[in-house]
Amino acid sequence: MKVIAIDPGYDRLGIAIIEKEKNNKEALVYSECIQTDSKMEFNIRVGVIGKRVREIIEQFSPDYMAIETLFFSKNTKTALKVSESRGVVIFQAVDMNIPVYEFTPNQIKVAVTGYGNANKKDVYTFTSRLINLGEGIKIDDEIDAIATGLTFFAVNPQKY
Repeated sequence: MKVIAIDPGYDRLGIAIIEKEKNNKEALVYSECIQTDSKMEFNIRVGVIGKRVREIIEQFSPDYMAIETLFFSKNTKTALKVSESRGVVIFQAVDMNIPVYEFTPNQIKVAVTGYGNANKKDVYTFTSRLINLGEGIKIDDEIDAIATGLTFFAVNPQKY
């Protein structure tokens, strides 16, 4: 079973494919940080994200999507743009009949670290203990996507 996991954004979007292996261990199949050019119009940036997410879905054929819910901050403009990006990503899954599971930042932190107020460094440390991150430096957005995928498997043990 495979899950496509998303840390939403429009400037940078983390994406990961995680597979539950027969030995009941999760394996990172693929991860990427989709980065858009800040000089592009916003609608073009969201289109780039949607197209790339669809390509990854078509390449890896995930069974489920796990996506982080939006954390509202004081910057409403940014929050609205991230929500539009989330909508495009969720559409890609729904359009391809992939069930979508949403997790709050707190749920993800608890599932990966055991502590809801964990910081970015804690999430990275615990994520790297739970799954082999492979070679190369992973951007925070990728780590967050991987943590979101691990949360899916922790919260939905009946699915596999």
